[in-house]
Amino acid sequence: MKKLFLVMALAAFSFSAYAADNDPVTNTTLPDMPKPIQELVNQGAQVRYIGKDHGLDAWITVKNGQEQYFYVLPDKSAFVMGLLFDANGKLVTVQQVKRLQEQGDTLLDTLAEDANAAKIDPGSDPKFKSPSEQMYYDIENSNWVPLGQQGAPVAYAFIDPQCPHCHEFIQSLRAEYIDKGKIQLRIIPVGFKDETRAQAAFLLATPNPAERWFKHMDGDTSALPAKTELNDQGVQRNLATMQSWQFSVTPMIVYRGKDNSVKLVRGNPKDLAAFVNDLGARS
Repeated sequence: MKKLFLVMALAAFSFSAYAADNDPVTNTTLPDMPKPIQELVNQGAQVRYIGKDHGLDAWITVKNGQEQYFYVLPDKSAFVMGLLFDANGKLVTVQQVKRLQEQGDTLLDTLAEDANAAKIDPGSDPKFKSPSEQMYYDIENSNWVPLGQQGAPVAYAFIDPQCPHCHEFIQSLRAEYIDKGKIQLRIIPVGFKDETRAQAAFLLATPNPAERWFKHMDGDTSALPAKTELNDQGVQRNLATMQSWQFSVTPMIVYRGKDNSVKLVRGNPKDLAAFVNDLGARS
């Protein structure tokens, strides 16, 4: 069975009595609408049913220019609010939006993903074409440390200095891909306890972060001291970025694939070769 990843907040709910006879765009019968979504509609939100994928009925609401996505669990006991990714890190939500637009709906034009869109320049006033582009922009503008050569294909990874899975992931790339200049991994240091937040702050502050990081991975316990007097605003900003996208584990890997779409890998890639190939690693 395929696994899915949901950027989510989970809530129990009861269904309202509301059920539209037909979707005005597709002319198909709609499923029952959860009461919290109906309450948003009562407050002036526009709502669209965006289909059933991977067994989940999906809805989108738009109010005051802000969109929200809802996925109803198969047993209808609860719903998930957020973005849906498939097992390959592809953003299913964007595909649902595009499908809705192809049916003639114009509400969400600004949210459609253009797979050939150019990368957004930092510092510009971006008009994001999809939630995934918004996410990528946020991550590009986080506080990161580059491992590898400039100009190589880039992947980003949220890491905790003491996370063994983070060490394992970076070690798997180190000799063959990072050291040989085939990819550049930009690690985004965070910390889930005081000690690791302090280590992450030191990593961002030191003039030689890549050297310090690799020494730390090699077992040098003095490479990343936990100096609590250091300003940790950069780390807090990274944590805020994680929380805003509901990322809850490390490593959390984000990159742009060969088709220019934004991909997300939760934890270590199960197929490392496929990951680096899709990243477009130098030969």
